[in-house]
Amino acid sequence: MSKPLPSALSWTVLFVFVAAFAVAYLVAELPLWIPALYLVMSGCGFAAYGLDKSAARAGRQRVSEQTLLTVGVLGGWPGALVAQQVFRHKTRKRSFRRMFWFTVVINIAVLADLVYAAVTQPGALDLPFLTALGGV
Repeated sequence: MSKPLPSALSWTVLFVFVAAFAVAYLVAELPLWIPALYLVMSGCGFAAYGLDKSAARAGRQRVSEQTLLTVGVLGGWPGALVAQQVFRHKTRKRSFRRMFWFTVVINIAVLADLVYAAVTQPGALDLPFLTALGGV
């Protein structure tokens, strides 16, 4: 175990991400499914960390670190980051923190690629079945 990173760092990263994401959403005209995915997966990430913290306290079967990292890389890292701070969970294990931040970088790189595609190829990210349902 190691000393946790300052919580201000996590909150700053989250604030900068949300601000940059909002600008990218508006400027690049990202489809609604992208922020919806982040919201849903962040809720899943927050819940997974909460369940894992509860299980750790009660001595029950834990949520695997692989599951926590997978939810994060699939867009749930903002919710996971909030959960880490709220529950004070998964903030001291250095190997997990390294992998967590690595998945954040991967996720942001994929998002940057999606923003680039939206800017250079308008409509490329539209999902036909969702567009037919109401322009999502």
